[in-house]
Amino acid sequence: MEQQEYAVGATRVAVGRPDGRTGGAGRATADAVLAVREADSSPGRSSDSPPGSGPDCDPAGADAVAELAPEGGADGPQSTGEGLSPDPGLLRLAHWFAAAAPGTADDLCTASFGLYPARHLGAPAEPADPGVSWWHGPTPHGGATVPRARDARTDGGLRRARRDDAALPVVRSGAKPGRPGRHRKPERVRALPGTPAEPQDRSDAELPAAERRIAARLLLAHPLVTASGPHADGFPLIHRHRDWLTERFDTLLGYRLVVGPWHARLCKAGLGPGAARRLEHPATSAPFTPAGYAQLALALALLVDAPEQLPYGRLLDAMRAAAPELAAEPADLTMALAALAAWQVLGDLPSDPADADFVLTVDRELARAVPAGPPALADDAADLIRRAAEAEPATAVRRLLAETPAVLAADLPEERRAWLHEHRLSGPAALAEFLGLEAELRAEGVALLDPAAELTDLALPGAGTLAQATLLLVERLVEEVRPLPGESSDGDVPIPDALIDGVLGDITDEYGLPARYLADRTALRRDALDLLHRLGLITPTPRTTWLLRPPAARYAPAPDLHPTPSTGRHSRPAVPPQAAAREGRRA
Repeated sequence: MEQQEYAVGATRVAVGRPDGRTGGAGRATADAVLAVREADSSPGRSSDSPPGSGPDCDPAGADAVAELAPEGGADGPQSTGEGLSPDPGLLRLAHWFAAAAPGTADDLCTASFGLYPARHLGAPAEPADPGVSWWHGPTPHGGATVPRARDARTDGGLRRARRDDAALPVVRSGAKPGRPGRHRKPERVRALPGTPAEPQDRSDAELPAAERRIAARLLLAHPLVTASGPHADGFPLIHRHRDWLTERFDTLLGYRLVVGPWHARLCKAGLGPGAARRLEHPATSAPFTPAGYAQLALALALLVDAPEQLPYGRLLDAMRAAAPELAAEPADLTMALAALAAWQVLGDLPSDPADADFVLTVDRELARAVPAGPPALADDAADLIRRAAEAEPATAVRRLLAETPAVLAADLPEERRAWLHEHRLSGPAALAEFLGLEAELRAEGVALLDPAAELTDLALPGAGTLAQATLLLVERLVEEVRPLPGESSDGDVPIPDALIDGVLGDITDEYGLPARYLADRTALRRDALDLLHRLGLITPTPRTTWLLRPPAARYAPAPDLHPTPSTGRHSRPAVPPQAAAREGRRA
């Protein structure tokens, strides 16, 4: 079942603020369709239907939705009402969040809100035969050498080791040194009055295509874009090319794009269980807890029908009254409200959490645009996660290619694996052209790479101690455990726990660490493995702690039959365990 079959469309804009934006659809907006009301029993638009069809885009669907609204009409209580009425679907979602394990809560957020960014690797390697394994193919990175003494290290992170002269340069923009990246939007300098305009680099025929690509990449990275938010510069491009973008997203990915006068919302599908996507605090990057997700859904359940001006204390009282059993720590509530403010559902937040008289500014239109998959047809959290990721094989594989670092055939069900095998050239090529990416085909699967290193929320290599230590960790793990050249591999390779600890011990001996990791050495292990997991370079398993995945070999030098033994005091034997066992059997 496609995303559109259980998602209900967003509202349209009324009038309101001096800048032209509105705090909500308002009672006078007769054609508003509540995005979070329980869906009626009529079937939704399938991925094969033309854009604009189905109840999610049809204003007539508001009548069916309004039947589920509390007394007071589809817009709910007004500012003169005595209380706030929670949306029943989002209230149920809040309870699912509260009862979920941390990983399940992350997957539930991905399925119900779909506000996750795309995540792609960068720095393409030299071209190779598609039948070559990632383990043994060319890589964009060289090996690390011994760095300078730790006294020379700055607080910005570990001092990066110099790459070998023969290694490919890592250019973050994806371009050769001295030239702009080919996916970069050209900077436009405003001419002074009376100054003749300079000729454009692109022809008139090429400029719309470049604008469409920029707009598509922006939406895939930020599914909710507003005309006054941090990505406001790209909103005019989205609005200008909205018809073309709507058709392409629907055809290629089965995503519904809603573009209004002041916001654009790309309604993404879920990624299924174990997607390694999570919501984080906008300021501190602290990951959301199940209780934080529950507070987010609970607050959203009340804000979709809240007045534009809402006292902070009234919101807190309404949350306690709607679900007293979901009472959480102040930090969880603070995290939830910070996310709503980052999405511009709420305006400024009170500096003092005890200031009950502080008046919040609520944008109901954006509040109703946040849910992408209300739990109308789902029986429980697991069912919603499964439904949100359902799609025909072609659409499902294209979604994974567009959203995840790499798609391995071994991870796919039989039907999707067969489609990828049959369309391994044309399938990735269509998305690469649409999004300005480069396809890397290997024996294990396909990765769409972003040479500009922009279409991702996680970067490796990256700045800071954690990213630099993680790069060294994965490089050395690959050199230790990957299959030898010429040998077959079943894909993932187990990583012994002792090897992880030993490599991290060598890194800390060679580089030193900032105070926050010196005080808790286990934190470096946890954070580095978490980053590798979210990038799809390792995966957990119940039997062994972690498995190293084939794309991880992109971050190590080309394999060497005669590696030089490491001299670190935590180092493992120079001969990989698999090779030693094989040599023993041969003897």
